[in-house]
Amino acid sequence: MNIRQLTASLLLAAGFSAVAQSINVEALSKYVYPANKPAAPKNFVYMPDGLSYLLLDGDGLKVRRYDTATGKEIETVFDASRTREASVAKVTDFTLSPDGSKLLVCGDKQPVYRRSFKAPYYIYEIKRNILRPLSLDGGLQQSPVFSPDGRMVAFVVDNNIHIRKWDYNTEVEVTTDGEPGKIINGIPDWTYEEEFATSCSMAWSPDSQTLCYLRYDETEVPTFTFSLYEGWCEPKTQYALYPGQFSYKYPVAGEQNSVVSLRSYDVETRKTKTVRFNDPRIEYIPRIGFGDAPERLIVSTLNRAQNRMEVYAVNPKSTVCRSLLVEEAKAWIAPAAYEGMRLEKEGIAILSERSGWSHLYIYSYEGQLLRQVTSGDYDVTAYYGADTHGNRYFQSVPAAGSRTPAAANRVVSRVDRQGKKTEVLTPADGWASAEMSPAANFLTINYSDAATPPVYTLYNVKGKAVRTLEDNAAYAARYASLPRKEFFTMTTREGVVLNGYMIRPAGAAAKAPVIMWQYSGPGSQEVVNRWRMDWDYYAAAEAGFAVVCVDGRGTGGRGTAFRDAVYKRLGHFETIDQLEAARYAAALPFADPDRMGIAGWSYGGYETLMAVQATGNPYKAAVAIAPVTSWRFYDTVYAERFMLTPQENERGYEESAPVNFTDKMGCRLLLMSGTADDNVHLSNTMEYVAALQGSHRYADMFLFPNMNHSINGCDARALVYGRMLDYFKQNL
Repeated sequence: MNIRQLTASLLLAAGFSAVAQSINVEALSKYVYPANKPAAPKNFVYMPDGLSYLLLDGDGLKVRRYDTATGKEIETVFDASRTREASVAKVTDFTLSPDGSKLLVCGDKQPVYRRSFKAPYYIYEIKRNILRPLSLDGGLQQSPVFSPDGRMVAFVVDNNIHIRKWDYNTEVEVTTDGEPGKIINGIPDWTYEEEFATSCSMAWSPDSQTLCYLRYDETEVPTFTFSLYEGWCEPKTQYALYPGQFSYKYPVAGEQNSVVSLRSYDVETRKTKTVRFNDPRIEYIPRIGFGDAPERLIVSTLNRAQNRMEVYAVNPKSTVCRSLLVEEAKAWIAPAAYEGMRLEKEGIAILSERSGWSHLYIYSYEGQLLRQVTSGDYDVTAYYGADTHGNRYFQSVPAAGSRTPAAANRVVSRVDRQGKKTEVLTPADGWASAEMSPAANFLTINYSDAATPPVYTLYNVKGKAVRTLEDNAAYAARYASLPRKEFFTMTTREGVVLNGYMIRPAGAAAKAPVIMWQYSGPGSQEVVNRWRMDWDYYAAAEAGFAVVCVDGRGTGGRGTAFRDAVYKRLGHFETIDQLEAARYAAALPFADPDRMGIAGWSYGGYETLMAVQATGNPYKAAVAIAPVTSWRFYDTVYAERFMLTPQENERGYEESAPVNFTDKMGCRLLLMSGTADDNVHLSNTMEYVAALQGSHRYADMFLFPNMNHSINGCDARALVYGRMLDYFKQNL
């Protein structure tokens, strides 16, 4: 061991020792990710008829087929040790072709960003037992997509789209202008992937004759660079002596976005056409997908302010565009409007907030409103599709019947094809979600509440439970003796009703220190009646803390009026409400009002800094993990959705930036960040620390080399929360 390694080992040992004096990190690790994760059934890859499904064995060597109704094994569909022509050492994932004749198997994945990765892919023809590499030209592939007839696969290599034609064993380059840092074809840039929740920007026509795709020109987007180190979790030995770096295009608020354009490629003629909308308001194209016919590509567009969405029908052959519908909002269009849009046989299913609540509407492919499916003073939060009888399934806040705060719960319901009869399928208290089989003949419902780990149940279209897929009984027994999460509502001095939860410390003889945990971001929710085993149970059960969490204005599940209050002034009402929540918590009989702390991650870290700088705050200590310290430092899509651009809302940006008010920070503060955070850059923390120094103040820091925004891997989560709890032990 050299001197540098010895020094690092001593420092690491000292760090663990310091934490272990008050917080047992090993004991805490049982409560946090990944050990806290309940069991879930593997993702079923259904055969086209839905009557059976495929699963990959745990060793990644075999894919087996099972009967959907009984779960009994039928046959082995793929065996990595017996394939012809080519071989793969291990399969990490696979996709079934639409006709059920082929598998697209994936080798070892190399992560790119949050959702995207590169990998070697192979096509496997089931009947002939033939395995061949997806790409004949080499290079790792991204986002492969089968054509509807199963005879071709479109994929991306080095920013260019290729099509593999199985019948002819050939490969065609659709684009050739892809270039890192400049042109991306068929896959999104960083901002689209992160903020529009997508990793693929290609769509096949139903007749498999046309491939439509988005092209991103990020040439003028500013470059962001951060350092890479050897680190301790999966060490990068190439940086042992000299740090490396990672560079990518990242547009901060007010800067140039990628210029996105829509292209149409004809498979037979190999000709590419550009679709022009001739509307200067269009800044983003978050989704493309074909409707019921090859001449009908459905394209969702947004203006830069994201308060106007226009949906077009595009003929990819003629490139003629026709507007189908326009959604406008006083604040912003909720991402569920385009992320949750479904293109069905009857038409377009869309979630709209035009009434002040999110509800489901059906439009024809000619743009005519056919019907409003749901209505009332509650939010529909997801749409799952229609079954073979025409019943539509959706998730919503319960309209009535819950004992806990309504917004903390989710129910799964179905409405008949006439839209007249709605049946709630799950309890009003708890959190339910669903997933429908592609053939629309089976539904898997996941249900839990704050005291009950997830139970996954398979239902048929008659609404009958077929079998339990996972009940987590053994997992539940591990945590049976823990304190219970208690839900409550409180009313602020302004008369605003807020939802919250608390976890009381176990067996506390004296009044306990209180940790106020929150996230607070627009549309988010922390106060939810679902199973969430995490550090807060350890804090109450074994470390003597009371944990209290309140969702302030701006959070979700309560309609647009409650959520949109924060528009153009992030951090303002959230901070008022967090201080009101702290006042409420301090008055609880088990709480020590002189030992109040606040903490949060990401937006929660941001709001932590806003709260501790507010006049009259009661906090003695605070922990901000991966915090945004100015929305000028954050990406265009997210920051401008809520704040517009800095040029349009200069005052809002100035007043919402913790980095501008460090002279008001008066409690003990710990900052934690991953140095390779491509989302909330470490520069947020560094600029905040610099501003603190300029205000003659200081903070404590704990950094995670080479860790991203999630700070995952090598039990890093236990270190994050262990350090946080240790800090509160020392300072509350």
